[in-house]
Amino acid sequence: MSIVNNPPTYIWFNGSIKRWSEVNLPVLTHALHYGTAVFEGIRAYPSADNLNIFRLRDHLDRLLYSAKIYYFDIKYGIEELAKGAVDVIRANGFKGRTYIRPIVFVGFGGIGLDYTGFPIEVAIVAVPFERYFHKPAVRVKVSTWRRISNEANPPLAKAAGNYINSALAKQEAIRDGYDDAILLDHRGYVAEGTGENIFIVKGGVVYTPPISSSILMGITRDTVIRLLTDLGYKVVERDIDRSELYICDEAFFCGTAAEVTPIVEIDRRRVGNGEIGSITRQIRDAYLDVVEGRNKKYAHWLTPVY
Repeated sequence: MSIVNNPPTYIWFNGSIKRWSEVNLPVLTHALHYGTAVFEGIRAYPSADNLNIFRLRDHLDRLLYSAKIYYFDIKYGIEELAKGAVDVIRANGFKGRTYIRPIVFVGFGGIGLDYTGFPIEVAIVAVPFERYFHKPAVRVKVSTWRRISNEANPPLAKAAGNYINSALAKQEAIRDGYDDAILLDHRGYVAEGTGENIFIVKGGVVYTPPISSSILMGITRDTVIRLLTDLGYKVVERDIDRSELYICDEAFFCGTAAEVTPIVEIDRRRVGNGEIGSITRQIRDAYLDVVEGRNKKYAHWLTPVY
């Protein structure tokens, strides 16, 4: 997966562009100790004539509702944050594939779980970013760790603290020789990957877990559902049993970082014939056509930077 070797020169912090070296956070920053932060992952792709941010306002809308769930009062609206995302890319002069990370977090105000009155900090960082998985397809396992449930931490909020659950599953998978993991929900049904939504194909029908399976409502997931529907495929949101993973014809992850990533093996069982499936290949290519600006039907999802 992509590693950021060098920090950017500029970031957007609390309403203005600042040099990376100018922004210092106390060790007692609340979010560092308690995970009290919400964030987004957004991608920008070069097209023939510009660099375009994909579904920027949809991502920022989710950032704001994630913040609302955790009682974070943000003084910036979507338009201000959208301008901040564009400005920080321009300030750094990025022209290639770029990853944008807006984050809202509780700053330094003391020790303890009651953060009433603590400062709410907002930052937007952009870095060059090519690919999350450096393989055309991945091998995964069903994790021994279960996905957090709405009875504990709301999965609908893209909260920093939620990802310690994903980190456990990811580390287990890597140490067991896999590329990633699939987590089951608290009922034992398929939820999602460590940082991706999941789809399976059986008999030409595409299935994906519903909101009740403790999933994050992914922007890429929504994009894939719309594209598949436009391509003439039936997409069904329903509970998926673990055993269905072993008998499906195709499977793939999707997410902002992962894009559309084929899955060719689950728990040492080949998915289909062990090759990238035709529907998976078609939706992967269709997705790239959209984000890279070749499909003008979806041009309204692109925010030009320059």
